[in-house]
Amino acid sequence: MMNLDLLAFASSQTGDRKYLDIAVEHARTTQRNFPRPDGSTPHVFDFDPASGAPLGPATVQGYSPASCWSRGQAWGIYGFTTTYRRTGHREFLTTARKLADFALGALTPDNVPVWDYLAPQAPNDIKDASAGAIMACGLLDLAEATGEPRYREAALRLLNALSRTCLTTKSTRAEAVVARCTRNRPSEDGVEISLPYADYYLLEGILRVLRPDAIDRAIDLSTV
Repeated sequence: MMNLDLLAFASSQTGDRKYLDIAVEHARTTQRNFPRPDGSTPHVFDFDPASGAPLGPATVQGYSPASCWSRGQAWGIYGFTTTYRRTGHREFLTTARKLADFALGALTPDNVPVWDYLAPQAPNDIKDASAGAIMACGLLDLAEATGEPRYREAALRLLNALSRTCLTTKSTRAEAVVARCTRNRPSEDGVEISLPYADYYLLEGILRVLRPDAIDRAIDLSTV
């Protein structure tokens, strides 16, 4: 879902709608198969490579096929909102809101997402600050798309929490801005470390708040 905007960009640059059409069909397939009734999502949904028939949910970086990996949930919030902006199809906006409402309901008072919202030790579990940074960007976009201030307010709480509790102000481990990110908890691969996409989305989120014109020139926040 996060990468579909590249296809929208290709259509805008070439004048050929086929790239955007592919993006829309991918979004619709994701919409049919990923969101659960409560708005949570699995990390992975498999399809038979020969027939295309759906096989069901799975996971790699989440706790289980029935859990909700927080970074994946954030990708969904951001991606469905962007796809709505590119197409005007309100069903994508409805899905983005559903995913956002679940994630906001699962947040702990410190406003830093746990690595998986439905893991057995959640909400008292290790954190993934990258999920918070991505989610904040998606919520700011969602606030603009829906006109609902509560999404912007939630995004500001996330950005404030990351800036106050998750920065590497005294770290000698890596040349990074954000700490407390978790890459792959089940494999014990990168637990509460720094990840480059956390740095990027924290910066994007801050620019969305402080310099919206600049970020619009950089990533194009226009609508259809």
